[in-house]
Amino acid sequence: MAIDFSLTPEQRELRTAARDAAASILTEVAPAVRGLDTPEARWKATRPIYQHLVEQGWLRRILPAPAGGEGQGLVDLALVAEEFAMVESGVSLTLFAVTLGLTPLLMAGNEEQLREHLPRFLAAEGAPLAAFAFSEPGGSANYDAPPPAEGIRTTAVRDGDDWVINGSKKWVSSAGGWDGAGADVITVVCRTGEPGTPPEQALSVLLVPGPADGITLDTSLDLLGHKAHQTPVVSFHDVRVPASAVLGAPGAGRDLVAASFTGTAALVGVFALAKMRAAFEYTLEFARTQSRGGAAPIIGHQAIGYALADAKGSIEAVRYLCWKACHALDTSAPGALELALHAKIVGSETAVRVITDLMRVVGIESYDEQAGPLPELLRDALVYPVFDGGNMGVRRRQLHALLQGPDYDPCATWL
Repeated sequence: MAIDFSLTPEQRELRTAARDAAASILTEVAPAVRGLDTPEARWKATRPIYQHLVEQGWLRRILPAPAGGEGQGLVDLALVAEEFAMVESGVSLTLFAVTLGLTPLLMAGNEEQLREHLPRFLAAEGAPLAAFAFSEPGGSANYDAPPPAEGIRTTAVRDGDDWVINGSKKWVSSAGGWDGAGADVITVVCRTGEPGTPPEQALSVLLVPGPADGITLDTSLDLLGHKAHQTPVVSFHDVRVPASAVLGAPGAGRDLVAASFTGTAALVGVFALAKMRAAFEYTLEFARTQSRGGAAPIIGHQAIGYALADAKGSIEAVRYLCWKACHALDTSAPGALELALHAKIVGSETAVRVITDLMRVVGIESYDEQAGPLPELLRDALVYPVFDGGNMGVRRRQLHALLQGPDYDPCATWL
């Protein structure tokens, strides 16, 4: 058996190109949003930067090759995500949220649906947005729960040849669009079954092209981190789409939701990795150059050196866990889901710990917004354990279910 973590020449080239793009494009975000007080103002200020990424082909490069893009799998996405998220969070998340918004379409769309909705995302022009409208006010950890639990509350009811959608969604990246009337494509998880319908048949995912009558942007959340990204509450008021807007079969939404959030788990681990790496590189340079009133740089102190060594070890461990998870998903390996869940949980929780530990190395100046990037990195990292399926409410529960399965093989993740 061969174990090989080396990148291909093409992947190395992709990583270098992503690093260069991040340095030349994403560094524009901070000055663009500086001094803007509202979430929507900051979000709209990022549109030219996001458009620049699209025009440089980065959206096409991360969309899968079978759909007309250039992406060769999740490992390639991980390489780009690490370089982008290390430099900036908001626009990076906007870019990658498009892939999530399109995932149900890519997984279950028919030829007509793909032909109608994908071209604008492959054209390397404009600022197209796609959103996966899943989470709802009040939480969606038990989204498939049948009555008397609430589960998904957004409904889609047949009216002749149309579906009529009513409800609200929250935490949906970019769903409000640039003008508040909806993203270019929104894949909406709705309850379509009659009362008493089993959970595995009660939900559907519908395609809603935006802007659309009846979509309203209720508010953009002012978050602790990710300040340059739109995370809105949107409402659907009698939004009508044709019967053909269903992705897959009516009632097949539960499995499509679960499949859509498998790959994202590994990528959240990569986002967390990026924040750790940025914090480590800053702190390493700080330790090499700052004496803090002593006779020599603080890196000479054993405690500082050990803290840096521990942080670097954690970064390397998370990187290879994430890479293995992405590779397992790309190759449909038996333990792919479990590895993806571990990448998300371990990566996100390790990032919070490592960044906090590195702040102790820097000392009190790490708490100063003007002194360095560590406060922003920590704020951004704090979301990773609780979004894309919270580690407590969703991801650990998924692992628990795997462990309880009669066919669970603890060695499957070795392959």
